[in-house]
Amino acid sequence: MEHRTIKQQEEALAAEPAEPPGSGRAPDSTSTIPQPSLPPTTEPTPAPPQARTPRPALWADVPDEQWDDWRWQLAHRLNSVEELAQLIHLTPEEIEGLTAENKFRVDITPYFASLIDPDDPRCPIRRQVIPLGRELQAFEGMMEDSLAEDKHSPVPGLVHRYPDRVLMLVTTQCASYCRYCTRSRIVGNPGANFSRAEFELQLDYLRRTPQVRDVLLSGGDPLTLAPKTLEYILSSLRAIEHIEIIRIGSRVPVFLPQRITDEFVDMLKQYHPLWMNIHVNHPKEITPELSRALDKLAFAGVPLGNQSVLLAGINDSVNIQRELVHKLVRNRVRPYYLYQCDLVKGAGHFRTTIAKGIEIIEGLRGHTSGYAIPTYVVDAPGGGGKIPVMPQYLISQAPGRVVLRNYEGYITTYDEPLDYDPHAIDHLDRQAAERLEPGQVGVAGLLTGKIPFIKPEGFDEIHRRNGIQHRLNNSEAKWQRFHMDGAPSDPSAVPPASPGSNGANGTRAANGRKQPNGHARKKPNGSSKTTPPAGSNE
Repeated sequence: MEHRTIKQQEEALAAEPAEPPGSGRAPDSTSTIPQPSLPPTTEPTPAPPQARTPRPALWADVPDEQWDDWRWQLAHRLNSVEELAQLIHLTPEEIEGLTAENKFRVDITPYFASLIDPDDPRCPIRRQVIPLGRELQAFEGMMEDSLAEDKHSPVPGLVHRYPDRVLMLVTTQCASYCRYCTRSRIVGNPGANFSRAEFELQLDYLRRTPQVRDVLLSGGDPLTLAPKTLEYILSSLRAIEHIEIIRIGSRVPVFLPQRITDEFVDMLKQYHPLWMNIHVNHPKEITPELSRALDKLAFAGVPLGNQSVLLAGINDSVNIQRELVHKLVRNRVRPYYLYQCDLVKGAGHFRTTIAKGIEIIEGLRGHTSGYAIPTYVVDAPGGGGKIPVMPQYLISQAPGRVVLRNYEGYITTYDEPLDYDPHAIDHLDRQAAERLEPGQVGVAGLLTGKIPFIKPEGFDEIHRRNGIQHRLNNSEAKWQRFHMDGAPSDPSAVPPASPGSNGANGTRAANGRKQPNGHARKKPNGSSKTTPPAGSNE
């Protein structure tokens, strides 16, 4: 928006005609149209001071110019008992956590530390960044790399778990460190940081993997990178033709909103379409400083989402979650994911039951706007990816009728169409591009007929029982499905499963055709009857 001084407003008014062109009326100094009255002074009105989070006495004498400098904030982070004791009244368990050997890294920006209640050990800000003695206690199911990211990494720092998108880890450094960090195995360790040579390995993999259309930058926190390094990565990704979307996952706007400068967002604008997910867990984290940072990003055209982690004693409450999502959407941030806490070292005392997460979604769905409700997910231990979990709204079903309930407990039926033709869309479907997902079609592949089954690892070998090949098991034709849309299945189209394989997962149907969902496709003459395969009992 253009802002003018009073003098500029006067000059603009004087230059405007008294009547609009073409009105047929001559300018008349005695016109009865009221003229805006201007104050007698021509001095510009000073802008109101920006709202700020109150600053603790420890930093009361720091000039605003320094406090608002993100480099100053990083250089003055707190990490020791002595430094934190100047700010808060530490409990014995906090002192135990801060002095423990082999603890996960501690660093807290002065800005984020200023949000801590110095007298409340249960303060939700304090709990997220100050370690407790129990942090190092082992718990059932704990793993170092609970999501198996390093196992699914074709080159250092690149995790290719889903068919069309990758996670690109670009740093191990953060502005501050969350005590429940899922990558605490490497995050915070400067010796584990990624080199320029490893960036090139990541980029080279992406250049030769055209199925990837979406790249998520994470770490650590990408916004802690040197500005030139971050821009190099963004420009290199944007130069790859098949990369459609770049996303950044960052908690810097929350820990260090001073980093979101006009110069920074102007740089980001060059690499659209670019999205950003921030990480806010509690309403207390949404301050005037964060709101200004989010406004800069939104004004630069960056779509914003939020990822929260469900944390015991911090945000495991319907009322807290509702306040959080309402504050987020007021700041043009769409709640994206609510994560179940991972089975990672250091996170045991933060974990809730999954039942608590379902209860929270139950308390949000229908009780507030749909776009304000995150998807509650469990990131599958062992590397299965995100699994959405929610209350059950489908109660029962029968042919032609489905029984549903709403958030109030109102139960109704939906009558399904009896004349629905799932093949009416086939002519358009054949025109749509089909993205290949070799080995990862999953349950969707079962529904479309691309695969007939999904087998556990080693299924066929186990059931062979070290037996011999004989006259009853030597023909694969026995186990090929007959399809009504054409010739019988070609047994040679699906090779016998090798030991340890999962069968035909990721292949097309045995006859090479994409199969519809359980409905026979009629022949042009209207008949769906087809000669059965030899040996059939029909």
